[in-house]
Amino acid sequence: MNAIAQNFSITPRAVEQIARIIASEDGNVFRLAVLGGGCSGFQYQFSLDDAPHDDDIILQYRTANDAEVVAVIDSMSLDFISGGQLDFLDELAGQYFQVNNPNASAGCGCGTSFAI
Repeated sequence: MNAIAQNFSITPRAVEQIARIIASEDGNVFRLAVLGGGCSGFQYQFSLDDAPHDDDIILQYRTANDAEVVAVIDSMSLDFISGGQLDFLDELAGQYFQVNNPNASAGCGCGTSFAI
């Protein structure tokens, strides 16, 4: 993980889930982005990509089975989630990624959008 990426982390649970998604889908890196929109002003977007872009911050992790997991966040999105953490939850209500964002002043009930 590079020095800039230390401003954001991914839990081991989320790393394992990202590895499962990458293995079953068409993509090489997991992308987390912040987009305008959503019911609270900004929303998180999760997707797969072929490779990092020039302005991406690259986060590299290893699963319990020593598989490499690469996640990327564009530098503009990192400004909105700096100091945060990506987790993966498996609850009765369902399975989902959750961004614990210390910069968010408000969020929606479903947790996919936030305000600053």
